[in-house]
Amino acid sequence: MLGKRNVFLIGPMGSGKSAVGRQLARLLEAPFYDSDAEIERRTGVDIPYIFEKEGEAGFRQREREALEALTQIEPIVLATGGGAVLLPENRRCLAERGCVVYLQASVEQQAHRVRHARHRPLLANVDPEAKLAQLMEERASLYLGVADLTVSTDRRKVQSVAEEIVRGLKAKNTPYTGPHG
Repeated sequence: MLGKRNVFLIGPMGSGKSAVGRQLARLLEAPFYDSDAEIERRTGVDIPYIFEKEGEAGFRQREREALEALTQIEPIVLATGGGAVLLPENRRCLAERGCVVYLQASVEQQAHRVRHARHRPLLANVDPEAKLAQLMEERASLYLGVADLTVSTDRRKVQSVAEEIVRGLKAKNTPYTGPHG
């Protein structure tokens, strides 16, 4: 991990990647990017539209291209989509180009956080909690396998999680520990 100046946040939807990422970027004085927002910027349409027109496979291809470009920016704090770890090439570029932080959240916490979301295509027309549990079962080992640092976000404030990540980066001796070293 020595020499890695990028911080990539991974984890399930509702784990707080975007909110924590914005706060972490402030603490580290680094630019913040969100891979889903970048995909929407590049395509000019929202994620549900991409899912509707191209399916999940089409979205994953666009996500792969966005991650390939975004992970080359340095320094950066990047919030990825919940399924970013599904493709081996994504896991490889995340692991090689930055410190990967897994934001861990219980299914109950995820369900609570996304209960009013209208822009979550994988939760459309399904029991959200059951789908979140299924996704967690499929993805948890992928998150853990690529993570350099794991931080729980359950019932925690964004600031507290971001500060814990900064402490974890310092403990792991990364060069990207903020403006004051």
